[in-house]
Amino acid sequence: MVLHLIAVIVAILAVVAAVVHGGYLAMLNSAAKRRPGAAHITEWVNGRWGVAGATGGVALLALFFTGGGAFLDVIAILIGAGSGVAATKALQETQQRFRSGS
Repeated sequence: MVLHLIAVIVAILAVVAAVVHGGYLAMLNSAAKRRPGAAHITEWVNGRWGVAGATGGVALLALFFTGGGAFLDVIAILIGAGSGVAATKALQETQQRFRSGS
């Protein structure tokens, strides 16, 4: 019971991290399209959609696995944690890259 609860929480947090990363990319892309001379930002964001999609897909897979038994709960924790960490690192990289206004 506790293992299942942990798996569900980890999977949901992974999905949230992936959605936040995708939303940040969408916001950044939208702002760059309205700003003259920001084509390099749009180009960079377009190259990052794959990372956002992959982490989101893996996070959803982890959430799906929580519907199984204890073995799948362990797998869900592992892949959910991995995708959540990857999405968070990708978000931080994006924020650091464009924080100074470059």
